[in-house]
Amino acid sequence: MAGVPQLRIERFPGRPADGVEEVLFLRVPSDPGLIDPAVELLISACGERGRIGRQSQFRLRVSIAEAISNAIECGNQCDPTKQVAVQADLLTDWIRIAVTDEGTGFDPAEVPDPTTPERLENPCGRGLLIIRHLAERVGFNDKGNTIWMTLPRR
Repeated sequence: MAGVPQLRIERFPGRPADGVEEVLFLRVPSDPGLIDPAVELLISACGERGRIGRQSQFRLRVSIAEAISNAIECGNQCDPTKQVAVQADLLTDWIRIAVTDEGTGFDPAEVPDPTTPERLENPCGRGLLIIRHLAERVGFNDKGNTIWMTLPRR
């Protein structure tokens, strides 16, 4: 496809002392049209070295899509000069995903509850709510421009 950036996974050796078998890295330009191709590329790469269960694959796909979408749209404001960095640490039983944008960050505690009646029509905060329900663990860096998600591999 002419004019579409090529997405490419970089692979690095794991850190056996930390239980990490392999590390995958992907840079995604801040183009919402690249969210689905990036997610599918990551899911495929995560599953190459060991089976990912069907439910885990679903949870992983939705969590990564929501995190990349938030990074592109909220963090990077769809600025084509900015990118989103995605790192996947593949452990024996877990996949730990870090998604980092080039934005100013945010305070996750300040994100309003999207399930309150007055916020049901507002999409703000839904992605984070979904991620928190699907991932076993969720964390953020101090700046608020990186989210870490840990999900089961099987």
